[in-house]
Amino acid sequence: MTEARTGADGTRAQGGAGFDRRLLPPMLLGSVLNPINSTIISVALVPIGRALGAPVSQTAWLVSALYLATSLGQPVVGRLIDLFGPRRLFLLSTGLVGVAGVVGTLAPGLGVLIAARVLLGFGTCAGYPAAMALLRSEARRTGRDSPGGVLTALAVANQTIAVVGPLLGGLLIAVGGWRATFALNVPLAVAAVLLGVWRLPRSAGTGEAPDRGRVTARLDLPGMGLFAAMLTSLLLFLMNLHLRDWYLLVTAAAAGAAFALRELRAATPFIDLRVLGGNTPLLATYGRALVAYVVSYAFLYGFSQWTEEGYGLTPFHAGLVQIPMFLMAIGVSILSGRRPGVRGKLLAGAVGQIAACLVILTLTGGSPLWLLLLVALVFGVPQGLNNLALQNSVYVQADPERTASSAGLLRTFAYLGSMVASSATAASFGRRADTAGVHQLAWVMLGAGVLYLLLTVFDRTLGRVPKADAKGE
Repeated sequence: MTEARTGADGTRAQGGAGFDRRLLPPMLLGSVLNPINSTIISVALVPIGRALGAPVSQTAWLVSALYLATSLGQPVVGRLIDLFGPRRLFLLSTGLVGVAGVVGTLAPGLGVLIAARVLLGFGTCAGYPAAMALLRSEARRTGRDSPGGVLTALAVANQTIAVVGPLLGGLLIAVGGWRATFALNVPLAVAAVLLGVWRLPRSAGTGEAPDRGRVTARLDLPGMGLFAAMLTSLLLFLMNLHLRDWYLLVTAAAAGAAFALRELRAATPFIDLRVLGGNTPLLATYGRALVAYVVSYAFLYGFSQWTEEGYGLTPFHAGLVQIPMFLMAIGVSILSGRRPGVRGKLLAGAVGQIAACLVILTLTGGSPLWLLLLVALVFGVPQGLNNLALQNSVYVQADPERTASSAGLLRTFAYLGSMVASSATAASFGRRADTAGVHQLAWVMLGAGVLYLLLTVFDRTLGRVPKADAKGE
């Protein structure tokens, strides 16, 4: 028996037993807006620094600004999606991506450019939580609890964009300068908005407009405000680790304590700490995401800058060097995507991270090019396995009614890791990305990789993660 589903035009359409493939284009495009802006900037940092006279320690804010905004916005937007449905949040956020593209293209200096990256961070917040919310509503409609094929498609799409990002960035810089990497967001945003209007349902599966009064009452605005204060203070401290900024850490701790008290007493909390606190497997997944992304983003930005300044490659060739990593990641995601369980993926990913870090420690400015390609190739294994395993873990471990906000929190923890990576990169390189700096950064990455392995080895809950429904396409 099939169920009727509300289409984007408000009409009721008959749904079949399989996943509604009309949803895939906006889901995929929305979810990749953040990764393409994450990867494309990796080869633009050096040209931007040269054009604006800014050292590595200052251009690092272009990375940190996007992740600060996204870390804050993902769980907030995810919660709004849980309450209002994905359509309106998707359209508002992706529209903001276009505005950010215009601001970045016309930016007169580094400050405005950083502001554009903040707008990009908020603008790319809705894509991934919206995709996960749509997956959950389609799973309810089809009766297939975990559509493994679609989850794999999301992971592969992100990896594919990661392939294109550095190479496309190098091409755009060669043709139109670094400003072209910001201008790219304008056509992407237009396409995402049009697809959202055309394909996304007006509400996630019910066909009914939400009761605004009831939904507003369920919005925990004080909790969101305290969460924002806690996260902003913590991320600002992580972006520039120094004892003189101790007050930021104290502010984060105070806001965190107030946030916890508020959430434990609220009738409809923003983040239900009682449920989350009792969900040890999900907390462990968030912890693994944090340390995994310390390694991933330190490599993405630190290694890219070193290949340009320490090794002497052009931005275009620096993008080419990273292609083996992303091609390997795509292949690994496709091959492992339909295999049940996550423990094996996580363990293999942990070993791959450690192996790649050890090879980085052998690199010098005179190393043969094939050794750089080997590092990228080895890094492709954890890139493909970790992203897929973490995403699948959250999907099956989270409260179904909070799928979008739980997916947003996964990205928040990942971006906390990116903040640590950005701070470690800036501290390791200083004014120039030289070989000594990349070795120092590799030791930080190696420590995080070992911690990731330990968190996986000693997590007994992984064996109880439900198996994905490989047929759920």
